[in-house]
Amino acid sequence: MDKPVIGVRWVFKTKLNLDGTVQKHKARLVAKGYAQKPRIDYNETFAPVARLDTIQTLIALATQNGWKLFQLDVKSAFLNGVLKEEVPRAWYSEIDAYLTSSKFIKSTSEATLYIKSDEEGGILIVSIYVDDIVFTGSSKTLLSEFKIEMMQKYKMSDLGLLHHFLGMGILQTENSVFIHQSKYAKSLLVKFGLEDCKPVSIPLPTSEKLKKVDGSELADESIYRKIVGSLLYLTATRPDLMYAASLLSRFMNSPTKKHFGVARRVLRYVQGTLSYGIEYTKDRDAILVEFCDADSVGSEDDCRSTSGYAFSFGSGVFSWTFVKQNTIALSTTEAKYVSAAEATTQAIWLRFLLDDFGEMQVDATPLFCDNMSAIFMVKNPVFHQKN
Repeated sequence: MDKPVIGVRWVFKTKLNLDGTVQKHKARLVAKGYAQKPRIDYNETFAPVARLDTIQTLIALATQNGWKLFQLDVKSAFLNGVLKEEVPRAWYSEIDAYLTSSKFIKSTSEATLYIKSDEEGGILIVSIYVDDIVFTGSSKTLLSEFKIEMMQKYKMSDLGLLHHFLGMGILQTENSVFIHQSKYAKSLLVKFGLEDCKPVSIPLPTSEKLKKVDGSELADESIYRKIVGSLLYLTATRPDLMYAASLLSRFMNSPTKKHFGVARRVLRYVQGTLSYGIEYTKDRDAILVEFCDADSVGSEDDCRSTSGYAFSFGSGVFSWTFVKQNTIALSTTEAKYVSAAEATTQAIWLRFLLDDFGEMQVDATPLFCDNMSAIFMVKNPVFHQKN
């Protein structure tokens, strides 16, 4: 039996006073789950938001082209939408309809990305994340007109240059953009009582591997989950923490004191790297480049390997991940091959995205892999069953 999903609707309440005046009450949301039907509209309660990869790609592209990034904040975004049944989608439907009518072209690769061009070849790129709008482009006229029209159409705050977005600090200079989460990182250390801890040089110990059952006692599951969740959020600008956070997230259920100790060690590494972030600089070679790698039987519990990849566009990485592979690799070559395949799927999506940005990658995207056997396997057309 399908579980009901709670829908919502706005209810505005007023009360007539004895003197004839109307007393207004604050709007509120009430449950309306009965209005939704199984397999019909259960999946229509979300609002599309921009992927972090998209935002980082936009930052890298803007830096490469010498464009400035700007931000608008929508006041009471949900009140701007025409409500039907699904409140979360109301604002997105409203802004989507308006931008489409304003001759913006919506990206086929990203539902919250819109592009507009003029006759002189100028371009305007708009990315939406709920009530935050980030925009950039080469045409000062398009940028100015967009800001004026949006502020006339909706209640918005002009935040000027993009300085803070999704918890990231963004420093824009003439020739570079630096993104970081220094303030958030400091708050983590205070939250978990490690603001005065001694830093370490690397996040994970090199002499041992983690596994679910390691002989140590169980740790506080609630605190452990908070630490790992916080570290995962910090990876938005810290690819150096991605592997450690991904590894620790495998032990969310019944973590041991050993797991807990490693998690605290990662925070000690954060203590010594509070100023770390990613800098994007203007570079002549604005081409998409990808790097991939994998360990061999990295997981002690199920013998699976871990894939990792990172992409750059001129300078600074802007898309990265570490994820455990879905199958058990029978050799290091196979593990590297799977990693290369996963990186290739991301490269295809990024090429489509850059094409929407007006930066079509004419040449093939270089993929760097450190395993010659895997490279030969990819290049050899005889191995059809592996390609």
